[in-house]
Amino acid sequence: MRVLVIEDEVRMATLVKRALEEEGHAVDLCGDGPEGLWMATENPYAAIVLDVMLPGFDGFELCRRLREADVWVPVLMLTARDQVGDRVRGLDAGADDYLVKPFSLMELAARLRALTRREDHRRPVVLEVGDLKLDPATKRAWRGSTELELSPKEFALLDLFLRHPGVVLSRSQILEDVWDFAYDGTSNVVDQYVNYLRRKVDAPFGRSDLQTVRGMGYRLRDEEDG
Repeated sequence: MRVLVIEDEVRMATLVKRALEEEGHAVDLCGDGPEGLWMATENPYAAIVLDVMLPGFDGFELCRRLREADVWVPVLMLTARDQVGDRVRGLDAGADDYLVKPFSLMELAARLRALTRREDHRRPVVLEVGDLKLDPATKRAWRGSTELELSPKEFALLDLFLRHPGVVLSRSQILEDVWDFAYDGTSNVVDQYVNYLRRKVDAPFGRSDLQTVRGMGYRLRDEEDG
């Protein structure tokens, strides 16, 4: 999923970005309230990791403005403050969860997974289309009974296809979901990674479920399509 991290402490932001990228997420960074508000309202994020102490205006105000703008993406607040009043203030501003510094990066990743599952009750814990199966929590995927060995980007790409079976995804849509805002390459990277994925999930099994739709993009064949 695509995550926005709003944190002005460079070292902390870098650590969080690296940890979430290792989980297979695309991560955008910004370091102040106004920029964070602009990015969160202009881009589709699956979750926001939001520090409380920010230049411009703080995380409480940013979260309040997001909710006033009808942006209901899950927000996980980070802070060095551990007073009950601060936690209550953050939740009252519209945050969905609260994590006090210092924290475990593993716990941060787990809380984000829980938040995104909670946000969409229709989203299954394990994704399945035909005999393709993917577990976002354990970062494991299978074709039938065979476990697939996927890189983080390949995993994120398969996750995206499994969430949209039968839907044609354009290269720009795939870039937006799987690569971060700072990526300045060409859409050829999408073609390369779709080919990498085909070699692992289709070719060894005599399948061709990852389909090219000429001039439009790619889609994962839905079993219901026959």
